[in-house]
Amino acid sequence: MKDTVMAYLLENSIKFKGKPNPKAAMGKILGENPDLRSKIKEVNQVISEVLKEIETMSLEEQHAKLSELAPKGMGQKTERKRKEIELKNVKGNVVMRFAPNPSGPLHIGHARASVLNDFFSKKYNGKLVLRLEDTDAKRVLPEAYEMIQEDLKWLGVKVDEVIVQSERLETYYEYGRKLIEMGHAYVCDCDADEFRTLREQGLPCKCRDTTPEENIVLWEKMLAGELDNVAVRLKTDIAHKNPSIRDFPIFRIERTPHPKNGTKYHVYPLMNLSVTVDDHLLGMTHVLRGKDHIVNTEKQEYIYNYFGWDIPEYVHYGILKIEGPVLSTSKMHAGILSGEYSGWDDARLGTLRALRKRGIRPEALYKLMVEIGIKQADVRFAWENLYAANKDIIDKDARRFFFVERPKKVVISGAENRKIDLRMHPDRSELGNRELSFDGEIYVSDDLEAGKMYRLMELFNIVVEKVENDIIYAKYDSDDFSIAKSNKASIIHWIPVKDSIPVTVIDENAEKIEGFAEKDFSVVKEDDFVQFERFGFVRIDKKVDNGYTCYFTHK
Repeated sequence: MKDTVMAYLLENSIKFKGKPNPKAAMGKILGENPDLRSKIKEVNQVISEVLKEIETMSLEEQHAKLSELAPKGMGQKTERKRKEIELKNVKGNVVMRFAPNPSGPLHIGHARASVLNDFFSKKYNGKLVLRLEDTDAKRVLPEAYEMIQEDLKWLGVKVDEVIVQSERLETYYEYGRKLIEMGHAYVCDCDADEFRTLREQGLPCKCRDTTPEENIVLWEKMLAGELDNVAVRLKTDIAHKNPSIRDFPIFRIERTPHPKNGTKYHVYPLMNLSVTVDDHLLGMTHVLRGKDHIVNTEKQEYIYNYFGWDIPEYVHYGILKIEGPVLSTSKMHAGILSGEYSGWDDARLGTLRALRKRGIRPEALYKLMVEIGIKQADVRFAWENLYAANKDIIDKDARRFFFVERPKKVVISGAENRKIDLRMHPDRSELGNRELSFDGEIYVSDDLEAGKMYRLMELFNIVVEKVENDIIYAKYDSDDFSIAKSNKASIIHWIPVKDSIPVTVIDENAEKIEGFAEKDFSVVKEDDFVQFERFGFVRIDKKVDNGYTCYFTHK
């Protein structure tokens, strides 16, 4: 590992004239060596040790060491054979489903289920059903029906059929009635607290022994709107070790108007009934779900067994632990309505729309979710892995520019005007060059201290004389980089005041960072990716007035 890290840091140091950027090197190390992604802490420790060694080397020594470690360069990615994930008991045509609730657009947690179902349906030349589970009117956002399908299309998920549960209520009624007629379900009008107490004790309620004939009468009254505060319960093992499985409800009364049905219906199925009926009728062969649904799987098996249906192959995977952005749809929606968030694509949110706006490519997210796979162990979502995968995609097309954030003006005396010519991309000459002109006045990001030497990147060394009225006054010292190195001068970016282009970068916290970019930044177009050197990758959102608004993607 040390040799690998050393090679990447040397390459980075040489590229930046002896000033390595460990964050940039880390991204490349993880991107080209995926086997190290599970050892990030160890890699960080090795980076710290190697940086100390590199600081003692001259550029000539760095070149020699890099040639020794990587005579052919570091451009070749380490390929690792990864065993492709598979489904068990595949017989004939595979049918799978992705079944979100339309309470809002998809977020990064949904990406796992949608990608894995899509991956397997494609792998086995099967079929993928999008089932919108909208039987709880209180949790439905009308615009989400279309938003979800748009998000899936962006993610590269191919949907073969769309099912909306609120359009299938008569079907659920049919199977609910059959369960009642068979004596496997009953209408219960017990007080909720009373039933809960009996359930905890493993005792039946007074309604459990009502005859099927009596229950059908009550069922018809439910459908006619003549009853309130009743539910249909499925008969299970009343002494089951898990109280939640004991006679759980499968239908309830809901008077809230539904976005699609209005007040036409007021008896709605609960998830374990509607999901089971749909999975059977739609021919699901495999069901992927989180291990938090293991209890629901056991509940649904009662219904399968009562009807004599074949049970699909269930795969319960571990919880994906995602830290950082807001994922609760209700909190997001409330924040949007209150004005706290700008919309579903606000950078602070974990929606696919927010990731898209920031510049995360769907291919990177898809690839990472397949790599996470269907392990039963809980998994921490590693943002650095997503960023490394994304960088692999955008780096090759991202032009490089200097960017000065929160700019301070510097007036430099004693230096002749000059122009420098730099590549738009270190590895792609076809992307052209860019020109920076020095004429005595520049912008920098840093607070410069009087009496200290600084190296203006790709230009020369300066010594600060004074800071007055928010303007930094400095004088030219020398061109020689070795003088800057011997004085331990910081290397800083700069932008000519003349012809600089205003840029606003919106970061992952939705904070606006104001600054300037080079004049040749004007070649970029909306939705392009660029790398602001030593700042990070950004996605160009739009041109405004005489400048640009961008979204910070990652380092």
